[in-house]
Order: sequence, then C-alpha cells, then structure tokens
Amino acid sequence: MGALAAWLRTGFGPLGAVAFSAALVVAVSGCVGAPPVGAPPTPAPPSVAAIQAATDSLERRVQHFMDGGATSLVVQVRWSGGEWSKAYGVRNLVSKDPARPQDRVSVASITKSMVAVSVLKLVDQGLIGLDDPVNGVLESFRTTLRPPGPITVRQLLNHNSGMPDYGNSEYAAGPLKQVANTRLSMQRGLELAATLPWESKNMDRFSYSSSNYLALGQLIEKLRGRPVADVLNQDIFAPLGLRHTSLAEPDRGAPDNIHAYVIDGGERVDLTQPEVFVGSPAGGVISTTQDVNNFYRALLRGQLLSPAMLEEMKKKTEFWDYGLGLERFPDACSGDFRYGHTGHIFGYMSISITSADGGNQITMTMAHAPLQWQDPATTRRIDLLQTQMEQAAQQTLDRLCQ
Repeated sequence: MGALAAWLRTGFGPLGAVAFSAALVVAVSGCVGAPPVGAPPTPAPPSVAAIQAATDSLERRVQHFMDGGATSLVVQVRWSGGEWSKAYGVRNLVSKDPARPQDRVSVASITKSMVAVSVLKLVDQGLIGLDDPVNGVLESFRTTLRPPGPITVRQLLNHNSGMPDYGNSEYAAGPLKQVANTRLSMQRGLELAATLPWESKNMDRFSYSSSNYLALGQLIEKLRGRPVADVLNQDIFAPLGLRHTSLAEPDRGAPDNIHAYVIDGGERVDLTQPEVFVGSPAGGVISTTQDVNNFYRALLRGQLLSPAMLEEMKKKTEFWDYGLGLERFPDACSGDFRYGHTGHIFGYMSISITSADGGNQITMTMAHAPLQWQDPATTRRIDLLQTQMEQAAQQTLDRLCQ
C-alpha cells in the first residue's frame, strides 16, 4: 500500500494536559428546516440515566485517546430533544489555545457522503441514470484511464468499479512535504490511478478507492457546468445552513482550525488543510462536528434526496456494509442499521454515525498523536485507533437506548 493510501484509509473494519472541556446538554431539535411530508415520527428521548451512562462511558474512552498522545478531540452526541458537546486538548501545539466544540477540522472521507448526495441529485433530476456507464460521458475515461469495461455511476459510488486507488501510486510514496504540499487536481489523480493496473477481475468487487470519487467529481462538473465545490455549496451547505463547512480554498490561518501533525524523520510537520486535498471530492471537506451531524440528520430524514434515491444510497454493497457513499453500522437499539462514514487524513481522524430515523447521532473528530511518515507501525496504529474510535461511537449510541 502506498504511503498516501495508508494515511487516507477509512476504518472499515498525552501531549499536554486537557486544556479545555465544556459539556452542554440543551433541549434542541438538531434538525435543519421543516421535516418533509411523510417523515418518521420524532423518536422518544432517552432517559436521564441513559444519557449519563452514555456520556460517562464516552469520556472514559476519550481520555484513553488523550492519554495516548492525541492533541485534540471534539465530539457531539445528539438524541431526540438534546445534545452533548465537548472538546479536549488544544487547537495547535504552538499557541496551545484550548480546543472548542465549534472548531473546524478536515473530515476526510466523510466528504464522500456529501459528494454522493450531489451525484444522486443528478440521478433524481434525470441528468444521468444510476446504472448508466460514464465511459462516454467523461473524457478521462476515453483518454487517460483504461477501464476494462463499462463503468456505471453506481459502481463508482459503491467502490465496485475495480479502479485502482491513486494513493497507491509511486507519486504518493514520495517525500511527505512534496506529497502534502502539492495540489492534486481530479485529472492528475486519475492520471496517477492510470499508472496502476485496472483488471477486469476486480470489477463488481468491493475495493475502497478514492479514485472513484475523483471521477464522480468530474461527473458533477461535467453535468452541472460548475466547480464541484460550488455544487456542494448549492446542494447541501447553503440550504442546510452549514456555515462552517467548505470544499473551497484553504484558510489555514483561521483561529478556529484544529491543527494536525505528522513526523517526517525527526521533524514535526503541521499538515492543517493539506494542499494535496484542497477541493478534493475524495476527502477535502473542512467542517465541524455540529455541521456534520446536521448533514447526516437532514439526509436520513429525507431532506436532501427523494425517498427512492435515499433507499438506493442505504443499500449494502455485496460482501460489504457500504452503500452509495454511506457506511452501515449495526444498530443494537432498533435491530436495523445506522449510517455515516469514517475517515483519516494526515493526522486527522473522524467518524460520524446516525440512526436510520436521524434521532441519535455522534460525530467525533480527533487530531491523533503525531506519527512517523512511511512507517509500517503507523498504519497499524491508525487501524487500531480507527477500530477504537468506532467502538466508542457505537457503544455511546447503544447506551442511549438502555
């Protein structure tokens, strides 16, 4: 696996004392705008005892991450009628300003859920079919890539195309500062993917590849005639009032940014909003825990897509609990599934999970301990942290119904 792919993988499967923490339990709906006609009834709120058990357990799990060297962690838990938000650690290791619940981070592959919504809006509006091939639509499929057969919109959305991940290319194994500080266009990313074999035997098999979402970004721009960042803003960010969410140009100097770090040799490198992912439909969104929760609640309550498209988005991929830009998580409360996404990018780690009715939610973002670039131990550590983060999120939601 290339170095960039290792730092980009989603998790399927103490530097300083805690400088600041603020808990908030408020009676709010958390819903953006009026619910659509036919929306499911608002679920009953959990008991005070269940809320206390959930947050107490979560705090213990968070302290484990902080004791392990995380520089910050921000979390927001929601249920019907209330929420709990808290921030731990510091925004950066230079000023050591305390982290705040409203701070922004790179949310990595959570971006894919948002891009999937804009793609499915194209389908809803009849501009392309979910099972239509893109080979004749996208120039990159005719001139750059060498697909072994017709590749559909659905296959790109659910990572069933077999397209190799550009993060495994030789370019991505280069020096950290070169990789992180070089902007990578969608076209350039697909050119890197084209240096890797795309074999027909890998088609129709789940294989997570960010190259799929570069192609989907091109599809959005082709059919909308506008930059993908503008389309996401029009489709999602502006209508939902996600004022702290963007896929546009970086603003690394903003005071509400949480910084993340990677060790390269003996040097600690600040990789806040890395240039390589600026504007990337595969992982470039900057957001907050509140905005991410608002997005998934609106999505699952039918405010962004038609009922038919939402159901398509939630269907699992064969042999893997992944839909169209959505991961699925077992829901011990309802016996159904929860939905969301995980992500990791250059020192940032995120997870967001929402119940099918949009009632119970958790979004966690962490700037984990600075880890060594291109070290096999780093990949193992990231895998472990992602597993632990998912367990913490799932156990918190499970306790809300006890």
